[in-house]
Amino acid sequence: MQYIIGVFLSLFLAVLIFTKKGRNLADVILGCWMLVIGIHILGYYTFVSSLIYEYPALTWLNLPYVFLHGPLLYLYTKALTNPELFRSKLWLSHFILPLLMLFSTFPVMFLPENERLMVYKNNGEGYESYLFDWTTLLVISGVVYIILTGVLLYHHQKRILNQFSYQEKINLNWLKFLLFGMGITWAIIIFGSSDNWIFSTSSFFLVFIGFFGIKQAGIFTEQHVEPAIVEERAAEVITKEDPGIERKKYAKSSLNEDTARGLQHRLRVLMENDRVFAEPELTLTDLANRLQIHPNYLSQVINDMEGVNFYDYINTLRVEEFKRLVSLPESQKFTFLSLAYECGFNSKTAFNRYFKKATGHSPSEYLKSLQ
Repeated sequence: MQYIIGVFLSLFLAVLIFTKKGRNLADVILGCWMLVIGIHILGYYTFVSSLIYEYPALTWLNLPYVFLHGPLLYLYTKALTNPELFRSKLWLSHFILPLLMLFSTFPVMFLPENERLMVYKNNGEGYESYLFDWTTLLVISGVVYIILTGVLLYHHQKRILNQFSYQEKINLNWLKFLLFGMGITWAIIIFGSSDNWIFSTSSFFLVFIGFFGIKQAGIFTEQHVEPAIVEERAAEVITKEDPGIERKKYAKSSLNEDTARGLQHRLRVLMENDRVFAEPELTLTDLANRLQIHPNYLSQVINDMEGVNFYDYINTLRVEEFKRLVSLPESQKFTFLSLAYECGFNSKTAFNRYFKKATGHSPSEYLKSLQ
């Protein structure tokens, strides 16, 4: 029964995803993955329910779809975190192994029906060496794609901290849990647990993937830089540099130390005068456009001159502003949360978490220490 539910869920989620308004590349990949999972579960169901012996044509549902799960997970993660990388056709190379495994099954799939059913009934008797190679490649493929996806998520987390002042809705924590779950599933496959348990677990993952995947929006697809203004101003700044100044670690981006300090000063003045940090969804690109410099230069200044990433830089300013506001007598009539929103935090959880990280105390403990 759980397999029928799994097939129904996969098809239902695929329909929801493909009819989703404003769907992007990640949605398309996720929808295709749902279809692959559904067909995979259906193929297994025909085998365990003996339907395959009544309707031999159903054996075509048992093609090696399992080799698609790793590449689709990886490509879905890449589409969420680095959609610009799909401009090249190199992503198609991830389907070479699945296609080769598909072609390798044709000698069996084109056998007469009675011979093909005997192969299934005898668990692949006569094809032992092929099954061994198949299992070995499956294990290698699964492990490689789990690692590759983990690396993508690691770099994504670093990218968030260098470009965003918030993490809500863009941290992909649900995808980390999914990756962990798939890692466990692959471990079960490697160490030889029953197929029944594996496919039952897959039905559960369908709900998890579909629910959170449909809600997940593209992250970097709407971050635009104004290249003409930015590059023109950057070039203007660089041409005014003193060529005799030692470039040190700024040499790679043609940003010398004096120029970097000048940008740091402009940044601090902007923060002090305009309180830009109080904008809840401030990004590195937004701030660079206001300063009319390239985001790479701004990121370099914050990382090297301030010694922190963009996320920590902005949220530290928010914490300092909160500490200033909460100490004012007129602020006693406001709640902590309203003051936190005033400083740019967009949720109670984010505020409490970062305040604890920055000060070592909760907001209430900090207030008691002031009193």
